Amino acid sequence: MSNSSAFVRTEMLPPMAPPVSQAGAVKWLRENLFSGPLNTILTLLGVGAVALLFWEFAPWFWRSVWNANSLTECRQIIEERYGAGATGACWAVIKERWPQYLFGFYPSHLYWRPVLAFALMCVAVAPVLYPQLPKKMMWFTLIYPAIGFWLLWGGSIWVPVVALAGLPIGYLAARIILPIGGAILATIAAIVVPVVWWLFLALPVELALEAMIPASIEQVRSREFGGFVLAFTIGFTAIAFSLPLGILLALGRQSDMFIVNKLSVGFIEFIRGVPLITLLFTASLLLNYFLPPGTDFDIILRVIIMVTLFAAAYIAEVIRGGLAALPKGQYEAAASLGLDYWKATRLIIMPQALKISIPGIVSTFIGLFKDTTLVVFVGLLDPLKGITDAVRASTDWKGVYWEPYIFVGTIFFFICFGMSRYSMYLERKLKTDHR
Repeated sequence: MSNSSAFVRTEMLPPMAPPVSQAGAVKWLRENLFSGPLNTILTLLGVGAVALLFWEFAPWFWRSVWNANSLTECRQIIEERYGAGATGACWAVIKERWPQYLFGFYPSHLYWRPVLAFALMCVAVAPVLYPQLPKKMMWFTLIYPAIGFWLLWGGSIWVPVVALAGLPIGYLAARIILPIGGAILATIAAIVVPVVWWLFLALPVELALEAMIPASIEQVRSREFGGFVLAFTIGFTAIAFSLPLGILLALGRQSDMFIVNKLSVGFIEFIRGVPLITLLFTASLLLNYFLPPGTDFDIILRVIIMVTLFAAAYIAEVIRGGLAALPKGQYEAAASLGLDYWKATRLIIMPQALKISIPGIVSTFIGLFKDTTLVVFVGLLDPLKGITDAVRASTDWKGVYWEPYIFVGTIFFFICFGMSRYSMYLERKLKTDHR
């Protein structure tokens, strides 16, 4: 009888490589580009469209000229290199006029001031965007608006210092009123006291300080602003102030207090129902009619106020959507813990609502930054239209068209793309509900 004992393997077999169609680039192509007849057709059409665009525009970029003193000289260089009738990009206009696109007509010997203001802005924004940084850096974030204003506009240092002093004065007033009159009166005091300070007391205090300790730098007028200095000044200032104002408007619209609710609803609906360009014309032409005679209200400040109010109305609706998306149990849980309205809102409700609203908020910010180009209609030189028209008004560059718009559009794209990528990073970091 033959031996029929079982064979037992004493070692593991090495893993086999997956089929070629189930790994690597081939798998990705099958799943994403050629997963079916329709996707295959669309993929081929897309590749054909990209190839056509590349075929049309690649020679124009390939024949670029970077060193020339005029558009005529650019065209002569292109024809000498590639033959009569050849066309190409003339980036020499950007190389020659890039300071104008960045700084507008800001005095050239003072370029260091907007550069320093931008660098300090990055430092001030860092602890807000990345909470892992030391919390003490927030003190610099709070005082940066005064520093940035002084660096950009110049003049007496006491102007921004006295203006910034209104915030701690309002905070102290609220702290004093809170034990006596409650949260509502404290909130009213936090708003009214700074306004009274700015309207009636700030100017005499500033003049007295300037008389005792004069400290000033060369002043720059608003009409000399332009380019991306103007876009950053308006865009980032409006972004910084529209978010807290939008939060207050959203809470006001959700409030049970009749007056607060109706005022918030009226403001939001009015602003959202009026085009931004109308508000800019109002800031430029009509606002001075409501001010005392002889009042010199800076045009850039007027535009910043209107753009901020416009963005705040849209952010308020985005945040209201986040508040409405929260389950009712979150409010009941806060009440069961014995938290009052402000503590429940600050610790439980608003963090969750803001997390839900991140995509909408960032989308509003991106739209706001792009809308800074509309200030050209009120006489300010935005980087897209205002500066480009100023460059093309020169006889040397009259007729140049695509290059300035491509250059400015590329910078706008990278800034807006950076904001969208940060939004995605923040969403992934705060996505704790499914972990």
